[in-house]
Amino acid sequence: MEVERQVVGDILALATLPFRSDIARDRFRKAQLRAAEDTLRLAAEVRRTYYRAVAANELVVLFTDAKSTAESTAQLAEQLGRTGSLNKLDQAREQAFYAETTADLAALRQEAASSREQLIRLLGLWGGDIGIRLPQRLPTLPGRPRSLPRIEVDAVGHRLDLQMARIELLALAKAMQLTQASRFVTLLDVAGIDKKTRELEGPPFKERGFDIQFQIPVFDGGEVGVRQATEIYNQAFNLLTEKAVNVRSEARNAYRVYRSTYDIAGHYQREVLPLRQIISEEMQLRFSSMQVDVFALLTEARQRLAVLRAAIDAKRDFWLAESELQTAVNGGGRRAGEEQPSGSRSTTTAQAGGGH
Repeated sequence: MEVERQVVGDILALATLPFRSDIARDRFRKAQLRAAEDTLRLAAEVRRTYYRAVAANELVVLFTDAKSTAESTAQLAEQLGRTGSLNKLDQAREQAFYAETTADLAALRQEAASSREQLIRLLGLWGGDIGIRLPQRLPTLPGRPRSLPRIEVDAVGHRLDLQMARIELLALAKAMQLTQASRFVTLLDVAGIDKKTRELEGPPFKERGFDIQFQIPVFDGGEVGVRQATEIYNQAFNLLTEKAVNVRSEARNAYRVYRSTYDIAGHYQREVLPLRQIISEEMQLRFSSMQVDVFALLTEARQRLAVLRAAIDAKRDFWLAESELQTAVNGGGRRAGEEQPSGSRSTTTAQAGGGH
């Protein structure tokens, strides 16, 4: 009976253990950052969906009132047409406005419902939790826009994808050092042998010793592996440089979009809407004094509806831009191939309908 125990140790693995431990720690840190980036990406998508859903709710309220007014106007136009007080062209204009407002309202209701369902999916809600209540209006604009003079520096310093690229480059550098350290001896094993041999008729005796095995490549002295590691490192370095340049550009553009959308939405709030309110009040006064007829009043109401819709779209675009600005600085943007958010919905409401 013979009992043999053999322990095989890789001396090269022991010699390069510090390198490999550092690389493993870097890989783990990169995995942590990737998980954090996925979390930020989900949070950004939740914010975008939330603002779209609330904006759709606000438009639904606006167009519900507009549909009621358009319906009354269309009925009045039909009655006046029967008496000959309104020509066929003006009747058709009022009917078209009512039909278009009805179609817009249906589309907005569907958009609100779809955005709500998308938000429920992103939040992982189910059962009784899906009965969440969303606001009927978007938040008001902040008093002043954010000032970010160091937007590029902040983005380069905080972006998680850049941090992961740096870690990857560092790990490749350590791996290249490991490749260079082991370029001549690809495997060095030491086998510690401890045997107990028992003869059938005699006492057992022990045999101890070491069996050293060298495996040296015949045609490859390690040059190919070193060149390959160097090329991979150079490629990663170039990709990191490209990513840093792109991050700075994305940050600049995100801030420009943020400021422009803030200015546009603020212009609607400070200038356009107050002027439209003045026009509406003046038209009401002239209608009360019989200086204008009902159709002139309704024509102004249609124009005001278009402006209100544009103002809501502008405010929604600002909050979406604010979310994109956070993403540009901290990371968590869309993956390659994902579409950018669609711009403002085009106004399909007739802005200068008929009337007298």
